Amino acid sequence: MNSKILFENIKKKKSFLCIGLDTDINKIPQFLLNYQDPIFEFNKQIIDATHDLCVAYKPNTAFYEQYGNKGWLSLEKTVNYIKTKYQNIFLIADAKRGDIGNTSDMYAKAFFENMNFDAITVAPYMGEDSVKPFLLYKDKWAILLALTSNKSAQDFQFDDSNTNLYEKVISKSKKWGNEDNLMYVVGATKAEMFKDIRKLIPNHFLLVPGVGAQGGSLSEVTKYGMNNKCGLLVNSSRSIIYADNTPDFAIYSRKKASEIKTEMEKLLLKYESNPK
Repeated sequence: MNSKILFENIKKKKSFLCIGLDTDINKIPQFLLNYQDPIFEFNKQIIDATHDLCVAYKPNTAFYEQYGNKGWLSLEKTVNYIKTKYQNIFLIADAKRGDIGNTSDMYAKAFFENMNFDAITVAPYMGEDSVKPFLLYKDKWAILLALTSNKSAQDFQFDDSNTNLYEKVISKSKKWGNEDNLMYVVGATKAEMFKDIRKLIPNHFLLVPGVGAQGGSLSEVTKYGMNNKCGLLVNSSRSIIYADNTPDFAIYSRKKASEIKTEMEKLLLKYESNPK
């Protein structure tokens, strides 16, 4: 999926919501444990209830890897379900891969060829040759970690002499690809920094975690981060998928996703009326 189609989906749905499928078997409604594959059943019901309210899903692979082969099977079934039933959804593997070139080749094949994700999160610490393999696939994306929302982000991402490290990452890496195959992770809890980031990459899409349970402000993110093609995929995970723990959990997940989508619709309209 290229940026044009992604933006068309955003306009059609009036939403730039990405739902994180960080599925923990210890947190899902207990009645689902009676199913042969509780994780997939949980995901399936969440997806069926929210697919028209979001433009992307983002499974964090750690939540599946922890269960070994069974977890990978649940992830594969989730991917196949989305790709078969809801083909206009942008699907992100939150895997945070990043290694020397030949290893990244294998990661790219695993997630883009065998599992058919549209994008994968990548740690760019090892440089260009660790990222390039992900950029060789048509209509696939590498989403580079730039400015993250966790408390320890300041350990390395800030204050490197005159230029923050995350700014160096963005300035260097944007030359490796283009606006159709490179996105950047920028945490919602750092909303005031979006303005400076947009000076470096005015037209790239940004994947924004941290709205919801982590306390990031959607209005602040859009104020500083939105561009004329929206340019944002704002992720919410726990506040949506764990909105309820009863047999009606999917109804409550839809309600929470709908609340966020409604706010996004208003923000999109506001930007259209007053573009930067």
